[in-house]
Amino acid sequence: MKKITITPLFVIAISLIATTLLLSSCTGTAEANTLNYTAIVEDDNTLVLSLTASVAIPDYMYFAGERTTFDRFDRRERLDRELNSFTYFHSTTMLLFKRANRIFPIIEPIMREHGLPDDFKYMAVIESSLDPFAVSPARAVGLWQFLEATGREHGLEINNYVDERYCIRRSTVAAARYLRRLYNRFGGSWTAASLAFNGGQGRIATQLQEQRVSDPLDLWLVAETTRYYYRMLAMKLVFENPQRYGFRMQAAHLHTPIEFTEVVVTSTIPNLIDFAIEHGITFAQLRYFNPWLRARRLPVAAGRSYTILIPTQESMYMRPEDIPAHNPRWVVN
Repeated sequence: MKKITITPLFVIAISLIATTLLLSSCTGTAEANTLNYTAIVEDDNTLVLSLTASVAIPDYMYFAGERTTFDRFDRRERLDRELNSFTYFHSTTMLLFKRANRIFPIIEPIMREHGLPDDFKYMAVIESSLDPFAVSPARAVGLWQFLEATGREHGLEINNYVDERYCIRRSTVAAARYLRRLYNRFGGSWTAASLAFNGGQGRIATQLQEQRVSDPLDLWLVAETTRYYYRMLAMKLVFENPQRYGFRMQAAHLHTPIEFTEVVVTSTIPNLIDFAIEHGITFAQLRYFNPWLRARRLPVAAGRSYTILIPTQESMYMRPEDIPAHNPRWVVN
């Protein structure tokens, strides 16, 4: 019997022929195939199915109440880059939704209390991927990625035992105060405040003057800062309508919101492992929910106090079917 050799090119050719026949059998013609895909999009209101399609860029949008238009080529292309990146970076973007279900309920009330527009929660998303333990190569730390000097400047305690840059609540208060300060410095522009949060207020102020532009989005800046604002815009678009960008989740897929008992500590804790066990949790759980604790003991100076969060057993063992969605628009039934 004659031996038949099957080459990789032969396999590819057969695959292409089979695919073509399959598409033809489903729709009859290439035109019908296009019409069939269009019908699916219209019926399902989903822009991204199993195909890789470039997503539509809006004509304009608002962030923190400020309007940005995308009729000019550079702004359109910058948003296009970030929006398509988040749309097709599936595992990472999906994880952001899961984490947001636990983090957003904590930071949103703090932001409102300090007069910060709600949209700035998306700054926390792009700063740290909503990971309170995040540390950048430049040693920026926590949810809002504060450098040590900037953290101290805005009231955060940082030493060998305590680093409040890791504390979700305290760091959010510091970020809100910092952004309000930047907003006032730049004449009531949240856009300029955003760029300054990333690129430094001195640099943004100097470049506005040297480049003689009034709109901070017209500045020529380092790539990281230039992309920064458009990444926030893209994140807002995806979070406000995840199904449109191909993300379909149920509430059970999201991370469980955790409820806490607050323990106010006014004296030194010599052993945090003992402290955790006394409160019915492990040391690992204590550190996870209080990442600002940086050692196995907590010295407390006279007149000082700390609030330690103890997760409730009920919330830690919540059944998936009982997990609430922080935003109903994130999930489908």
